[in-house]
Amino acid sequence: MPAVKPKAPRPKAPAANTLADKLARLGLRTDMELVLHLPMRYEDETRVVPIREANFTGGAPVQVEGVVRTCEVSFRPRRQLVVTMDDDSGTLVMRFLNFYGSQTKQLAAGTRVRARGEVRHGFFGDEMVHPAYKVVLESTPLPTALTPVYPAGEGLSQVALRRAIEQAMQRIDWHDTLPAALLEKLALWPFRPAVELLHNPPPDVDENALMERSHPAWTRMKFDELLAQQLSLKRSQDARRTKGSRPLLNVGKLSGAFLAGLPFELTGAQQRVLEQIRHDLRQPWPMQRLLQGDVGSGKTVVAALAAAQAIDSGMQAILMAPTEILADQHFRKIAAWMAPLGVQVAWLTGSLRKKEKEQAREQIVSGQAQLIVGTHALIQDAVQFSHVGLVIVDEQHRFGVAQRLALRNKGLEAENQPHQLMMSATPIPRTLAMTYYADLEVSVIDELPPGRSPVLTRIVDQNRRDEVIERVRAAALEGRQVYWVCPLIEESEALQLQTATDSHAMLSSALPDLQVGLVHGRLKPADKQSVMDRFTGGELQVLVATTVIEVGVDVPNASLMVIEHAERFGLSQLHQLRGRVGRGSASSVCLLLYQAPLGPIARQRLAIMRETTDGFEIARRDLQLRGPGEFLGARQSGQAMLRFADLETDQWLVEAARDAAGRLLAEDAPTVARHLARWLGEREDYLKA
Repeated sequence: MPAVKPKAPRPKAPAANTLADKLARLGLRTDMELVLHLPMRYEDETRVVPIREANFTGGAPVQVEGVVRTCEVSFRPRRQLVVTMDDDSGTLVMRFLNFYGSQTKQLAAGTRVRARGEVRHGFFGDEMVHPAYKVVLESTPLPTALTPVYPAGEGLSQVALRRAIEQAMQRIDWHDTLPAALLEKLALWPFRPAVELLHNPPPDVDENALMERSHPAWTRMKFDELLAQQLSLKRSQDARRTKGSRPLLNVGKLSGAFLAGLPFELTGAQQRVLEQIRHDLRQPWPMQRLLQGDVGSGKTVVAALAAAQAIDSGMQAILMAPTEILADQHFRKIAAWMAPLGVQVAWLTGSLRKKEKEQAREQIVSGQAQLIVGTHALIQDAVQFSHVGLVIVDEQHRFGVAQRLALRNKGLEAENQPHQLMMSATPIPRTLAMTYYADLEVSVIDELPPGRSPVLTRIVDQNRRDEVIERVRAAALEGRQVYWVCPLIEESEALQLQTATDSHAMLSSALPDLQVGLVHGRLKPADKQSVMDRFTGGELQVLVATTVIEVGVDVPNASLMVIEHAERFGLSQLHQLRGRVGRGSASSVCLLLYQAPLGPIARQRLAIMRETTDGFEIARRDLQLRGPGEFLGARQSGQAMLRFADLETDQWLVEAARDAAGRLLAEDAPTVARHLARWLGEREDYLKA
């Protein structure tokens, strides 16, 4: 009997690629999402320029109209489609490096076309490379309005997108979501005229105002967007207050002894912030407070006093940090404060031996450990807590939403959530905090402790490296210690930067009479800690490091910081690194080594570092350079970044939206629901971590 041939596997169905699929990839699933998909720019197709004049426009895009004379595929210097067209004034070439075979028929000789693009002198004479074009008749009228250009995805043409938006505009509910009184008070346009103008600008529109997004139609869109964000975040905040949390009422024996034992007095800013936190911890709903302050402003001692209040009230406190070095710094500092007062402090990180981890977990789940310090290891399933009253997350922007939620949900009682205190040494500009952290209470330590020495910052060309090494030697001979920071561990072909390993070898050779250590992220945790201990203890005069020492490292005797290839670091990182020196009484210096030539943004960053040591001013300037999305980094809190509003130029709108949100939430729930449904739909996330 002949063998039965196995059936060939059924070919996989091709991935759906309909217009709806393409729109969905842009996040456009509903008619309202399409209508609110506003143009990113406009093109002026209302006039045609004679070909002879087209190359005198200074490189600006122009539109010409003519008749195709030749259309052929050329193979010199590479395969391309070359189309020659002319009008009464001259001849122009359209050149396409990527093209479809059908275009040779579409652009056959005798066809009348309108082409838009930049004219330049090329291999074939005056030419447009990959112009936008359309086939027209001699009688085809010119558009009477500017042509919108929308953000689009792969395989989605502007024509298809415009048609989809036009159709959606015929189907949506145009009722205004805002009360007439609010529109009148803020002199805002009604919703429908604003949207229709932005999609179809009339011939007499102020083009500059439209392009710069200062037109009243844009102002209405920006306000609506900001208001939706404020409403969502504030509703999230209100929703949290409906959840229970154990009030931490006692500021008792431990808190008093802790304060009395400190070798310094709290600054006025620390005292003010501590009272804000203590007030929140006494409430029967979960605190959600962001504690921010500049490098060295004393956030850790405030967090420790908050933990003392939780322990005084019979609850556990948790402190989670993003790196073992930072977690270890917290553990050593806080344990040194707490342990003499009888507090059991547990330590849990991924690098502990199995037996040490088990012992720590037993102390935690039994409640024997009153304060627990650690890294991501704290949120592993195997770790269970007894009765958590307070969760402290340091450098909170380095953790994603899921990680912060996992920690907050550890050891939850059925009806209660722990209080949460988040800390950040990256100051957040006021407008940004008002916008993206509107669901949080924000406390700011805006005063440095007395005795901190100012850090002098100098920008140095790397060709003067020998002088810098002599500066390092001189500092070490005076009994001071030095950080030497590099951006990479190993050589990269793309960025030929001095690496940490090379720098360590170079400095060890150049400074044979000094002890030079090396620490980076790929060292085993125990080895990393051993090097840090030797530097902290004064055995090492120079520490070569990557950015693992960016936050939390506190060595008062270190007074010189050298940062290699400073042009490769962001402002926030440079400021954090500089904050590792100037922590004692000795005058301190930060040298920013750069490799010429500098780009314009890198030049601005280094100039800012030289001009100011104020973290809040640096953050404000950083926001100007990078924009809110990049500035916020890993804050993945569920809300979309702003598409239309600009926090630098639209600050008055942020404040107006914040005030309006408060009033509407208090007085007009139906308006709140309508506005959120229009602008956020199903994307509103009430659970902000």
